[in-house]
Amino acid sequence: MKNLIIIQVVAPDYREKFFEHLQKNLGNSFHLYSGDVDFQKSIKSKHKILKTKIINKFLFKRSFLFQFGSLWRELFKKNIIVIGLNPRIISNWIFLVLRKPLGLKTYVWGHAWPRKGPNSKTAPIRHLMQRFASGTITYSEAQKKDLLAKYPKLCILSAPNALYLQKEMGGLERPMDEVKNIIYVGRLVAAKKPLFLVKAFHKLLGLDTNLIIVGDGPERKKIDEYVETHNLESRVQLTGHINNFDKIKQLYATSLVSVSPGYVGLSITQSFAFGVPMLISRNENHSPEIEAAEESSNAIFFQTDNQNDFCLKVEEIFKSNKVFFEKRKIIADQCKKHYTVEQMSSSFIQILRDN
Repeated sequence: MKNLIIIQVVAPDYREKFFEHLQKNLGNSFHLYSGDVDFQKSIKSKHKILKTKIINKFLFKRSFLFQFGSLWRELFKKNIIVIGLNPRIISNWIFLVLRKPLGLKTYVWGHAWPRKGPNSKTAPIRHLMQRFASGTITYSEAQKKDLLAKYPKLCILSAPNALYLQKEMGGLERPMDEVKNIIYVGRLVAAKKPLFLVKAFHKLLGLDTNLIIVGDGPERKKIDEYVETHNLESRVQLTGHINNFDKIKQLYATSLVSVSPGYVGLSITQSFAFGVPMLISRNENHSPEIEAAEESSNAIFFQTDNQNDFCLKVEEIFKSNKVFFEKRKIIADQCKKHYTVEQMSSSFIQILRDN
């Protein structure tokens, strides 16, 4: 019997429930290989995730990667292999080029396009990987549709990025007068613009709300300095990275709105999973998860890098707090339809059973 083999740069904690679900459903037919640290140093593997450790060797100032270790024993086996859809991983090219002539199944999983979109200069390189692969698994249903429209002969599946099992989503029970915080969850890196968020929040001290920032990263020092300089310790809470489900759920339970001051990532589906709407910077190179945002329903947009418009939108949200509070169950139920670990896993289970 064939096995499902997934080879990743890292196995971060936000993939924990996904990999656990595959392990539970496939048992010994599933195996994960992973290195310790991503191209972005702030993304690291969680040691609790069951995996075989491999060695990541970054080249040319972390522009490229070659992976060493026991993954290479899979090269010519008849297992179903899933690798990252990232042209900068040199070892992945070797798997694709050598396995294709032998009729061995190798799928690529990731962003359908580079961050700059389907018309970027590097898009043809990514498409070349897709042509060598047996199929492509995209991060969103929208990317699957777009890719099929452009390349109808390709085998395309989707695995919308999800963090939680369906049974874990929703269920935030707090009285409305306790739901008044603003929450940001994500890495504290410049592209996510957490410092912009703190500076903009500084103008909102007249509102009965506090800012909760969950995450770590190189911007943490600047944020700490700003909070200390402006005596915001009682209004801005920096928790560091939190992976505990119950703790993060309780923080969302007290939050009226979440914020993406830079580009949207996985935190949007996390926020919606708990029924919390998101305030989003409009003109960013968002990740595929932006497809989950429906303006005036579960999302509100502000003019990018405009503190005044940000503050205006926050004030409008708090004036309509009852409306947003009453939407929480609707937002969570909608998220349950499209962004669960069960749905994300289904394409991976399908390719094993179909081959």
